[in-house]
Amino acid sequence: MKKTWIVCSAVALVVGMTGCDGAQKQNAVLLSENETLKQQLAERSTALEAAEREKQAALAQARAAEQRVEATPSEGTPTADAGAFAGIEGVTATGQGADIHVSIEGDVLFDSGKDSVKQGAKKSLDKIIGILKDNYSSKAIDVAGFTDTDPIKFSPHKDNYYLGFARAYAVREYLISKGIDGTRISLSSFGPDQPRDTKSKSRRVEIVVVGD
Repeated sequence: MKKTWIVCSAVALVVGMTGCDGAQKQNAVLLSENETLKQQLAERSTALEAAEREKQAALAQARAAEQRVEATPSEGTPTADAGAFAGIEGVTATGQGADIHVSIEGDVLFDSGKDSVKQGAKKSLDKIIGILKDNYSSKAIDVAGFTDTDPIKFSPHKDNYYLGFARAYAVREYLISKGIDGTRISLSSFGPDQPRDTKSKSRRVEIVVVGD
């Protein structure tokens, strides 16, 4: 009887160990499948985000093309006078058709990768605001953000389109804080879609005074 009990116990121990090994293997398989599913979901999410960025880029390019067409004056049509904005630090203003594009250097407005208006830039913005109030109080305004073509690295923003929008939004909020009616102001971001001849010139925010 004693020998029989020992044999039975040994068999039970072997079966138990085999069951544990099987359960461990099954758990390992389930964990592997779970990780595979997570990876597939992440890849699909990344693909969807990329598709959305491409869509937004295409829309931005279409808007830019429309603006270029609208800004091209027909023969005999006068171009808007941007002279009132001349001489402001970090600012270049041009008449484009009936619109006035007031371009403010991004490096004047913001630190690299940031969207908080620098204290030193507020003097230039205040001068622009004074002109907007005095000369263009009834005009619609579009604030547009632009970036260089370098991919985002050290920034909380997903990509340059988000950064461009956040910077345009920050400028809009500053205009509103100084008494410009927010209902007159629209926002847009072109991200890296309209670069200029240098990266520093590409980084900018444009305040567009919309013509009649």
